[in-house]
Amino acid sequence: MKFLNSPLKTIVTAGLVAGTLDISAAIIQYLIRGGKHPQIIFKYIAGAVFGSDAYTTGGTGMIICGFLFHYAIAFIFTILFFFLYPAFVKVIKNAVALGVVYGLIVWTIMNLLVVPMTKIPSHPFDVQRSIIEALILVFCIGIPISLITSKYYRGRS
Repeated sequence: MKFLNSPLKTIVTAGLVAGTLDISAAIIQYLIRGGKHPQIIFKYIAGAVFGSDAYTTGGTGMIICGFLFHYAIAFIFTILFFFLYPAFVKVIKNAVALGVVYGLIVWTIMNLLVVPMTKIPSHPFDVQRSIIEALILVFCIGIPISLITSKYYRGRS
């Protein structure tokens, strides 16, 4: 991919791919579980900042906020990975394996640090749900970000 010739293009590409894959997986999972209105996912994300009213009574503004918050988080994890990649690759050389590890790191950070600091009501721990969420973050966040970032760094050497 010749277009990944700058850090900015690489970060934007990786962030958009990862954010889109992740939200697509969330929507698919929601629909499989019987949900009827996927926009509630974005309201739920907005609820992290605005509280439960965002996803119970919030309108289009909350959907937009949730959409923006979702992609902001995807870009934060992308930027973090991009700049830490040279250190990570010294420990784990394979881009896919590194993506798996990073996806699990993202799951850990989100579930142990970020979500508890939000206004989202806590749920009891569910092993099956946690495994599904971790796999989504591995395959939709970790691996794509790692593959795109590693392609950029390989092209520089």
